[in-house]
Amino acid sequence: MRTKESQFTVESRGPVSALLLRPEGARLLYVLGHGAGAGMKHPFMERVATELAERRIATFRYQFPYMEAGRRSPDPPKVLEETVRAAIAAAHRAVPDLPLIAGGKSMGGRISSHVATENPPSELQGLVFLGYPLHAPKKPAARRATHLGQIDVPMLFLQGTRDDLADLALLAPIVQRLGSNATLHVVEGGDHSFKVLKRSGRTEDEVLAEIADAIDSWAERVA
Repeated sequence: MRTKESQFTVESRGPVSALLLRPEGARLLYVLGHGAGAGMKHPFMERVATELAERRIATFRYQFPYMEAGRRSPDPPKVLEETVRAAIAAAHRAVPDLPLIAGGKSMGGRISSHVATENPPSELQGLVFLGYPLHAPKKPAARRATHLGQIDVPMLFLQGTRDDLADLALLAPIVQRLGSNATLHVVEGGDHSFKVLKRSGRTEDEVLAEIADAIDSWAERVA
């Protein structure tokens, strides 16, 4: 199983890098955007891709332009959304025979959700959020969820109980109001990066396996 490197073009910014990992017998393609502070090759992104490949889920990871250029500050929202749309199109061109879902870690998932609200790509069949950033750290608010009701495809939220960017007391009712279109999987003890405390008795491998299993189970129902 080999990761294939490629590039695609974001019209307003130029070429950006991508990584396709397609296991034998793949049944689904996940277009996986990174978080605000780390790119597509971050160990978390690498390990999620590997775990999913073991469950016959292919991944298409990609860089946002600011990360490709080595900058710290994310691009403007319009550029971020343009990048997600371009990534979905590039992933579909690369693997046209698989159903496609999108989302990603924190910012990558949130921006993908905005792309799904207005003129969503026809290829998009679902969204998976790895730590949805509902609000600023330790400042509970729900403004970043107001658009979620406009999304027509199934959504899976994977969220840690210690995530200071998503108070579960706020997120759980939001997901419940979205009805059958949304599923919440809670990772006990996980922070925004799904790290757990040593006293939990759980390893990082076990947590990542739980995340991958949750995506795998959800994917069986929606794609």
